[in-house]
Amino acid sequence: MPHANPRYPATPPPASGRDHRRVVVVGGGLVGLTLALDLARHGVAVTLLDEEDSVATGSRAICFAKRTLEIYGRLGLGEKLLARGVTWKTGRVFHQDRQVYAFDLLPEEGHRYPAFVNIQQYHVEAWLVEACAEAGVDLRWRHQVTGLAADADGVTLTVTTPSGAYALRADWLLACDGARSFIRRSLGLPLHGQVFQDRFLIADVVIRGEVAFPAERWFWFDPPFHPGQSVLLHKQPDELWRIDFQLGAEADPESEQQPERVRARVAAMLGPDVPFELEWVSLYTFRCRRLDRFVQGRVVLAGDSAHQVSPFGARGGNGGVQDADNLAWKLAAILRGEAGPALLASYEAERIAAAEENILHSTRATDFISPKTPAARAYRDAVLELAEGHAFARALVNSGRLSRPAVLADSPLNAADDGTWPGGAETGSPAPDAPVRHQGRPDWLLRHLGGEFALLVFDAVWTPVPGLRAVFVTAEETPGTLWDHSGLAAARYGAPPGGAVLIRPDQHIAARFAAPRPGAIRAALARALGQMEHAA
Repeated sequence: MPHANPRYPATPPPASGRDHRRVVVVGGGLVGLTLALDLARHGVAVTLLDEEDSVATGSRAICFAKRTLEIYGRLGLGEKLLARGVTWKTGRVFHQDRQVYAFDLLPEEGHRYPAFVNIQQYHVEAWLVEACAEAGVDLRWRHQVTGLAADADGVTLTVTTPSGAYALRADWLLACDGARSFIRRSLGLPLHGQVFQDRFLIADVVIRGEVAFPAERWFWFDPPFHPGQSVLLHKQPDELWRIDFQLGAEADPESEQQPERVRARVAAMLGPDVPFELEWVSLYTFRCRRLDRFVQGRVVLAGDSAHQVSPFGARGGNGGVQDADNLAWKLAAILRGEAGPALLASYEAERIAAAEENILHSTRATDFISPKTPAARAYRDAVLELAEGHAFARALVNSGRLSRPAVLADSPLNAADDGTWPGGAETGSPAPDAPVRHQGRPDWLLRHLGGEFALLVFDAVWTPVPGLRAVFVTAEETPGTLWDHSGLAAARYGAPPGGAVLIRPDQHIAARFAAPRPGAIRAALARALGQMEHAA
């Protein structure tokens, strides 16, 4: 039977017809739910509005990248994704009927999370709803925003429900209402970039019993079962497979989604003797575009509301979750009075740079997958021919550069290295994970980082900085520390003995100190909170 999503009861509107909330999230999808949960974990009272009464239909965002898994690990959902999802790290590229090459996305050992876990978006959203409810998020189902008036101190929303409309005043409005964002359109904010004309078909297919495909990413250029186009295949839980068929710009949207037409395409791929069932079908075009600004006064936009990329590369959902990860701690710090609204400028600076990187990779992938001229197609086919036997050409093949974590190298929150730092993860990078031992048991470094600022100290005794938690990593087993028994933690950070690293609440590196000095640490902490006047 097709998967049945949970249904949530419609939330009645306030009896007075008016309400006032400090933080309102609009959109109960992957990004909105993640952001609401993260804010709640920071102690912020959050109200979330969604016009539907359930979670996503169809698989949608299925490839959850390592950085996203680490974020969900911090939020308490990492183990569920590992246990329920399909783990993979190998990709294969085919041209016509031949394999061109294969690649390994996580060739080294010693990581808590794999390169990718495939799982249907609706499973993750349902877990997020449960976690939000447990964390005290005010979830309001069937509450559709139908009007908006913004001013310097907040936003007044008109919210329509099955039981009537009401006015909702929000001090801060976080727009996570997707590619067709009502909030974005109400503010008259245009998206800039490209919309490509090629159409692609998603088919979620249940295949019973043995299949010839492993848990890997397989991508075909010009396969014999779909000549002249491309096909992408991914395995999901529940015997479900995601197949993306390129259809071309001239494809008719209505006829291409007819079940009999979709079944014929799938049967041509799988062969006549493989039984299957269609669970979900959708059509999409590639969009590579973003807003000029993500912060509009007291309105902040995230996910597809702010930026859009093509699905090949798994950069949409993963990028949106990183938006939430970046925004939540900053808004929480502002609401606690630890930072001023200027800290939000760093959300915009950091996430616009990340969106630009994703759009660049997405646009290049689109151009390679669907060449627009005979010369471009000849170039692509020549690259594919060369890549089969020559390693240098493989770097030119682009079937979607897969999601990588944003490195915030140019962030205004970064402090320059204090002393000479030998190498390792640079400032602005997500903090690398590593196996450690804690209290005699196997553990992971990232389980001790995130949610608040922390100073990661390597083999050193130092003077405590008030209000800053210290996490000690030692080369020898020492009570009260994390034992770096494999040496991977020190190696991945490039840490000299006695060195320390300032880690942000979102697990990004804010500063590195070859010899920690309290004054330098305090200045770097002030800078990481956007307090530039105290960081000089």
